[in-house]
Amino acid sequence: MQDVDDSFAERLREELARRRMSRQALADMARISLSTLEKALSGSRPFTLATVVRIEEALGTPLRGGPRTDPGAARDLAPDHMGAYSRAAIRWIEQDYVTLRASFGTPGAVIAYRTRMEWDEAAGYLRFAEADRADGAFAQSGHVSMPNLSGHIYLSTNEQGQHRLVILGRPTREGRMFGLLTTLQVGAGSQLVPVACPIAFVPQMQMPGVPMGVIEPARPEYAECRGILDRAMQDDFCRWRQ
Repeated sequence: MQDVDDSFAERLREELARRRMSRQALADMARISLSTLEKALSGSRPFTLATVVRIEEALGTPLRGGPRTDPGAARDLAPDHMGAYSRAAIRWIEQDYVTLRASFGTPGAVIAYRTRMEWDEAAGYLRFAEADRADGAFAQSGHVSMPNLSGHIYLSTNEQGQHRLVILGRPTREGRMFGLLTTLQVGAGSQLVPVACPIAFVPQMQMPGVPMGVIEPARPEYAECRGILDRAMQDDFCRWRQ
């Protein structure tokens, strides 16, 4: 049993180093105490089967037995520069969201559109794509990074070197995510101007009847949408500084 524990601990330390993941982050993901993890890695306490199973499920990687030979296994692990997250660990995020942000063209109004997050089987990482936008020509798509170092979620678009970025905090108990959008707004003539605003992602099943597009203050859905969006700053998911 000691040999098994030593082998598992060694492979676990290598996996943590490769992913640049802290032991605290792993303990949180695996729903075990940091003390339990530390003692098992130091050899002062054996790994229980329940702990081993939870760790492997959290990482989405088998750490017992011989090396993996499944050629498809790599497709279940995102690249290092995206956070090296496993598909098993982020399945909760794969769904459609109602996305809310301030309107850049109608003062006081809220823009609502749909964002889908799903695993790209061929590429081996999480992608997002926007739909049902009033300005459909500007709909964005790209990849999702989830590094353990910051604990945030990054939705990045890169079109021929032109970038747009959404930074989201970890989800609330309702599965909602709040953060900040940085993009470009059409200015005078053909000029593009950098702009930033709070943004909210709400699982679509929680808002099945909300209309997509521009939601002005006179609309019956406005109060709910504005209340949700305002949480981004009220609950300190993002900050605005001048």
